[in-house]
Amino acid sequence: MRSSETVVRLGEVLRRSDRLIDLEPTTLYKRVTVRLWGKGVVQRDEVAGAEIAAARQMAVRTGQFILSRIDARNGALGIVPECLDGGVVSSDFPVFTPDEDRLLPAFLGWMSKTGRFVDLCRVASEGTTNRVRLKEERFAAMQIPLPPIPEQRRIVARIDELAAKIEEARGLRREAMEEAGALVTTLHLSLSGPLIVRLCDILVLDEDRDAVRPGGIYPQVGVKGFGEGLFPKPPVQAFQTTYKVFNRLYEGALVLSQVKGWEGAVAVCPPALAGRYVSPEYRTFRAVAGMALPEYLAPLVATPWFWERLRGVTRGMGGRRERTRPEQFLQLEIPMPSEDDQRRALPLLHRLRPLARLQEETAVELDAMLPAVLERAFRGEL
Repeated sequence: MRSSETVVRLGEVLRRSDRLIDLEPTTLYKRVTVRLWGKGVVQRDEVAGAEIAAARQMAVRTGQFILSRIDARNGALGIVPECLDGGVVSSDFPVFTPDEDRLLPAFLGWMSKTGRFVDLCRVASEGTTNRVRLKEERFAAMQIPLPPIPEQRRIVARIDELAAKIEEARGLRREAMEEAGALVTTLHLSLSGPLIVRLCDILVLDEDRDAVRPGGIYPQVGVKGFGEGLFPKPPVQAFQTTYKVFNRLYEGALVLSQVKGWEGAVAVCPPALAGRYVSPEYRTFRAVAGMALPEYLAPLVATPWFWERLRGVTRGMGGRRERTRPEQFLQLEIPMPSEDDQRRALPLLHRLRPLARLQEETAVELDAMLPAVLERAFRGEL
């Protein structure tokens, strides 16, 4: 702790907002939600008041602090951005106004992304599995070290500077991925010619379902959007899930997120992740022998070209988009080269693998950079 810091209770510098408004049936309202793990406050959707079940909602303002009662312990908290000023939230999202004479919203915004702050929210939450809720009186009693306003401004400016550099690196990485995806797409279309197939001609739904058993431990896999592929997640124990079954992955399985497939959450399982588990919301498909090679499909389904077409098989916008059901997915039509031509393309596609691995490693490093910056900043090392 810095010598200039004082320790304050959150309730001393955050005032609970009670700005409830009556919703007009024909007025459009931006509904606000909060992403997990410090990913920020975002717009859920925009709907007419008549479509919202509650007659009254809490209105939020730029710079206010908002959190999820259920998921604050999982990092679902943050500062309301300017673009969501006037948005509305349900009572599941308490809203607080910082005392800006003592606590800058930007300083709180960065602090709330640290592991230590999320731990405070975890301690302030109680309840049984799947019913844990943040208790506001406990949250208000939690203590944080607080430097003077000039020091807060300096810390925020330094974090902003480093965060901008990290985002610049992310942009360069995205450009490299887009160029690689364009190369794969160009090669694919040149090999395919006029031949069009439905995915049901080259893939079959093939799921290895494993019942969740008492005492069981299930190493998990997640699927990132925008063609960023599969990644390992910590194991889930049987008592931690309400699912009755998990889908077990196998090498070469094409994995589709029913919820986010439309934005590129689709990938082919590599050997290293075979045997791990995904929820039933992730469907697995096997390539039909003689029609498709998993090694060819892996880079293809990671391209914007592929998932932009996948977007067309479901209806809706953003969070209101319907799930991509297997039967919809399998009816998607795409050009497809013969298996012989796919095999001839593999040497070139394999040459892109080192780039793909480098991009994956870079993504991990970039993901770790901002948390490391925040930890140093709030330990007084920046």
